[in-house]
This record gives sequence, C-alpha cells and structure tokens, in this order.
Amino acid sequence: MTLAEQHVIVVGGSSGIGLAVASAVLAEGGRVTIVGRSSERLVRAQELLGEGAHVSTFVADIAEEADVIRMFDAAGEFDHLVTTAVDAAYGPIAELKMDDAQRVLRSKLVGALLLAKHAKSGISPRGSLIFTSGIAAYRPSPGGAVVAAVNGALESLARALTIELAPVRVNVVSPGWVDTPVWDVVAGSRKGAVLASMAERLPVGRVGKTMDLAPAYIFLMQSEYTTGSVVHVDGGHRLV
Repeated sequence: MTLAEQHVIVVGGSSGIGLAVASAVLAEGGRVTIVGRSSERLVRAQELLGEGAHVSTFVADIAEEADVIRMFDAAGEFDHLVTTAVDAAYGPIAELKMDDAQRVLRSKLVGALLLAKHAKSGISPRGSLIFTSGIAAYRPSPGGAVVAAVNGALESLARALTIELAPVRVNVVSPGWVDTPVWDVVAGSRKGAVLASMAERLPVGRVGKTMDLAPAYIFLMQSEYTTGSVVHVDGGHRLV
C-alpha cells in the first residue's frame, strides 16, 4: 500500500515522535492532520513541516469525548490514525499523587479508548489505528509504575480492538528510550548524563532519535496483513 494521497491523523503530532511521523507521512506523499492541545505548538510544528505542505491542525484534548467527536467531524474521511500523546508522571509509588496518575491514564489510555470509539465515523475499511506504548511495559524502572501499567494496558486494548474493529487494523509501536522533549521534564539538567548512561547499556550503543521510530509507523500503515501486533523499536533495550 502506498500512502500517496492518503490522509493520516497524528495525535501528539506537534513534537517528538508524532512530529517525526507526520514528516515521514508527508515524505511518502500523504497528507496529515496533526492534533494537540496547544495551538502555539501546532503552529510551530506546521512551520517545521514546511510551507505549502499538505498539513492541517486541530486543537483537541483526546481525554475529552466532546473534543474527540469534534476532531473527527472536522477531519472527515481518513485512512490512518496515530497517537503518540502522553502526559507522563514519574515518582516513587509511596509519593504518588492520584491526580498525576489520572493524568497519565486519561492522556494515554482513556484517550485511546475515545479515539477507537469514534474513529469508525470516518476511517477507511482498509485503514488502521496505531497506538504508542513503550519500554516501561517490559523494563519498568523505579518511579515508573503508572507509565508501565498504562503501556501494558494499551497493548491489551489494541489486541481486543483488533478483533472488534476488523477489518480496520490495530497495531502498536513500542519505543525504547528516545531523545524527546519529555526528557527535559523527566530528567531536567541531568538529561544528557541519563541518556548517555543508557546508551552505554544498549546493543546499538545509543538512545533513539525520533526519526528512528517513524519507519515503524509507516510500515504498519502500509502493511495490510499486519494487525494485532506490537513493533518494538528499542535499540535492544528489552534484552539488557
């Protein structure tokens, strides 16, 4: 399957992995709707993707059902939907604030449920949904219990939706450690040292870049015989 002239919605497409996916779709000849909560970040992303590119934007919080309905109404017919959105929270479980836990759940799991619930209104029968989980489901670290739990749940959700939404395909990309703006929040001034330490452990000798992930999403859009699968792009992290 070629992506030429296909319409791809990328939730979380204003930065990080989502922005890389949007760029890759454009390179394949598709058109993109990028969705995020910040209009300012969406404007900057649209500028980065290039003047005259086949890009539209939509401001929405996918944890709010009314926003999801409005988004799909505005988008019209589409072929694939990717979500990389997450509002992550880390810290010792004994100090966990439930508001923080709810924020993770709503942004990544509830949002995915709402996208799946309403996607049928416009998605092509030959299309797909692609969620984003992560290495925490397989190699959790202290302070990452909520993210680990949500990543694992998201993969289970995808398997269930594979059956329920067929023939629409449902798949998951599971990244390893990737140098994205999230690390500025998670590690702060220690970001460089933390990422360098992980790079030494990984078989590939470095942490990921956002464009390392984009080909996995393109593959899952194009491969009409792939559904119910988790594609790991983690530099071998699951093995160390």
